[in-house]
Amino acid sequence: MKRFFVAILTAILTVPSFAQFSSGGFDLSKENLYYGVRIGMTSATLTGDDLDADSKVGMTLAGIIGLRVSDSTPLFLESGLYYTERGAKNVGYNNLEIPLLIKYGFKAGDQIAVLPFIGPYFAQAISGKTKIDGTKVGTFDEKKWMGLNRFNMGFKLGCGAEYNKLYLELGYQFGVNNISKADEIDGIHSNAFFANFGVNF
Repeated sequence: MKRFFVAILTAILTVPSFAQFSSGGFDLSKENLYYGVRIGMTSATLTGDDLDADSKVGMTLAGIIGLRVSDSTPLFLESGLYYTERGAKNVGYNNLEIPLLIKYGFKAGDQIAVLPFIGPYFAQAISGKTKIDGTKVGTFDEKKWMGLNRFNMGFKLGCGAEYNKLYLELGYQFGVNNISKADEIDGIHSNAFFANFGVNF
């Protein structure tokens, strides 16, 4: 959590340096390419098969790239590379994630764009650990680890808003594949609420 708060503080301190720019990292009225950075948090949990897991708060870091895909409508395709901390209470695993999002832009004023989005994501866990009563009992490389598949896929949906190159989004991710390795456990999915802040260039 210390890393998360330090990152948020750094982002807040850099906000004034972006105020001089004109509105938006991209213009809804023309075709172009944009890119940006994101930092945020997730409230994640594991659900399914009578699993009762409390949520886990983690952080997100990402670099994104997007492209307008229609000449007649403000329709955008966005992807990127995300580092996300997921899992549930006492069960943490850290993902590298690639989303493929469709965004549609609406002008909400001269300087504000609103962009709802939906699309799939594909994630690969790169590290993780389990705890019992606050004590670490297993990692990805140990047999005691909970036994979740590293690969996870699902859908993201949410809405973003942009002002003066600054971007804020809220949304939800729901996993569609069973990530349990155990034969006797069926239908465990990784889900998360997320809130991200960033800058578009």
